Amino acid sequence: MSRANRAIWLLARCAVAFAAVLFVVAASAQQSPQQQNAQAPKPANIDRNGVLMLVRSSLLALDQANKTGNYTVLRDLGAPGFQVANNAARLAEIFVKLRNDKVDLSGVAVIDPQLSLLPQIEQNGLMHMAGFFPSVPSQVNFELIFAPVEGQWRLFGISVSIGQSAPVAPEPPPAPAAKQTPAAKQSNGPPPKQISPAAPPKQPAAQDGQGK
Repeated sequence: MSRANRAIWLLARCAVAFAAVLFVVAASAQQSPQQQNAQAPKPANIDRNGVLMLVRSSLLALDQANKTGNYTVLRDLGAPGFQVANNAARLAEIFVKLRNDKVDLSGVAVIDPQLSLLPQIEQNGLMHMAGFFPSVPSQVNFELIFAPVEGQWRLFGISVSIGQSAPVAPEPPPAPAAKQTPAAKQSNGPPPKQISPAAPPKQPAAQDGQGK
């Protein structure tokens, strides 16, 4: 897997369990409706403030890690499975592109996220959510997975990408160049002939109009 792809997805090593959460296997088509309903994700019992704290704390921890080059705190905030799968050096390698591009995620502290996937509890007990932070000129897209650890939700998987937030309006066309007056066109003529008695009346007329 390339570094770019690994920067998009950072998940704990429970790959089989995570794949079962995100993808519907072919065998599910043979299950009864009752079994499928039992395995369907359920809305998570968490309020808006709880969601904001989890999302912001996770992305700000990543932002600080990218800016300092120290991913120890980000790792320590994760669930045990996340810590086992990722040491600080591996996290630094995974997020090298975000770090080298100097992506600033600090705006998530003051901007409210828009959720494209409301928090839900998957079959394996993990809480899954996704959304984005709109900003200019780019938006921060995120997908997060949390595992319950001693009564708290701890980071289990994180995906962060940067994209354009909205169509950018084109720049206005340059103002048309001012047309030259006949006097300017005659600037190549002899100086005595440029100062003719007929030229001054046009200029005072324009000035009088402005004064009215």
